[in-house]
Amino acid sequence: MTASQQDATPLLEMIGVGKDYRGVSALRDINFDLRRGEVHAIVGENGAGKSTLVKILAGAVTPSRGEIRIAGQRVLIAGPAGARRHGIAMVYQETSLVPTMTVAQNLYLGDEKFFNRLRGTYIDAQQFLQSLNFPVEPTATVASLGTAKRQMVEIARAVRLEAKIIIFDEPTATLTPEEKHHLFALIDRLRKAGVTIVFISHALEEALEISERITILRDGAHVITDEAGAFSRETVIRHMVGRSLTDELYGRAAEARKSRPAGEKVLSVQNLSMQNVVRNTSFSIFAGQVTGVFGLVGSGRTETARIIAGVAKRDFFHGGDIRFENRSLRYRTPREAVGEGVVYVTEDRKGDGYFETMSVAENIYIGRISARDSRGLTASLAQARGLAGFWTKKLNIRTLSTDSRVVELSGGNQQKVVIAKALVQRPRLIIFDEPTRGVDVGAIAEIHHLISALADEGLAVMVISSYLPEILNLSDRILVARQGRIVEELSPGEATSESVMFAAVY
Repeated sequence: MTASQQDATPLLEMIGVGKDYRGVSALRDINFDLRRGEVHAIVGENGAGKSTLVKILAGAVTPSRGEIRIAGQRVLIAGPAGARRHGIAMVYQETSLVPTMTVAQNLYLGDEKFFNRLRGTYIDAQQFLQSLNFPVEPTATVASLGTAKRQMVEIARAVRLEAKIIIFDEPTATLTPEEKHHLFALIDRLRKAGVTIVFISHALEEALEISERITILRDGAHVITDEAGAFSRETVIRHMVGRSLTDELYGRAAEARKSRPAGEKVLSVQNLSMQNVVRNTSFSIFAGQVTGVFGLVGSGRTETARIIAGVAKRDFFHGGDIRFENRSLRYRTPREAVGEGVVYVTEDRKGDGYFETMSVAENIYIGRISARDSRGLTASLAQARGLAGFWTKKLNIRTLSTDSRVVELSGGNQQKVVIAKALVQRPRLIIFDEPTRGVDVGAIAEIHHLISALADEGLAVMVISSYLPEILNLSDRILVARQGRIVEELSPGEATSESVMFAAVY
């Protein structure tokens, strides 16, 4: 093959690739190609087939039909190790790191030298992480890291393999604006070095900003591939879902973000403290309102919610006071909080939100039997299926059946299962932590409508999010967290993107 032919030949081609699960097509005869040194975005709703497509490339899923060619040669990608041999690496949305190992050990896992000196490994890892501008300590165990830093380690591991194709699945979901800037600069350096980047993101602005081409999938089928300049946010959404969702997502902004009146005070937090993470923070939550909490990674917003829900413990001395419905409480376990009507929907759905090897019905039913009014309730398969049938219809959970394992669902449908598991516990206060992280625009609209409906029904709702448009659209009151405490409270009429971000940073 001549040099000109090599330049004209795509780096990778998928021809008629399909994948069936139990006779149902998750991918329908996809044709897809990648050029050398390009950033190629893949977008689509949850269940559109994005994850299945890239998992086939990464060797995690075996296609039912079709062929894959690399540099014009037909190849068989046999497992993740086979993908690495062909120069393909993937950064998963839900990290695939070993929690009990250190950062350095995870970076070199599967690529160790015959003789290893641990000190030398840590030095090499530190230098490599610094070259990427990732502030991660190589001697720390992965289990001790927050979600954002785990994502950094996952990205660093893929870059270290010197792959020809790197697949990024929702890489910015947990990153601060500054960390996101560093990531985009890294992607640009990789592109200039001839590495091909596959970029999957539900933040459509990011896909439009950094990609050269965009491929859109819908219902497992290829819709369109074109240069990024040919798209706008509106046209991308129209191709994804077949209609415009702008009004559905940001309709309240058009109504001048009229806030609901506050009901009775449900939760009062005074001088809450936990080590150096949460520092003397105070705020209140009211029934019939959505209280939005905005803050950058490290602001203590998630830790505050976890203390309220009994997942984490505040300082024993001088830890502050939490009053729920005028009673001073100190939950020792999440079950105690659920028993009182306080439910927390975690930001880490894979780690803490569901049992991945159990079915949709079993996961939802576990939520029901842990509710405060479930004394004497025994496990019943018929009741579990009936309950799951109701909630899959109510939340529009796309699944082949309620007996399907949760791990088989797309990210957005997994999130809906986690929400259903929380709602069957019949809470009086429900805390959503990043409720739409890794969720497509169609599911975002559905989750936003659900959150607003819960407040309209009189529940006290607290929404933690690092995505400003979400906070501005949903919230009746906005609390801003910085360095472990709530530093500002704004009404919807007062809040702008600039004022909220200024409070979060300065």
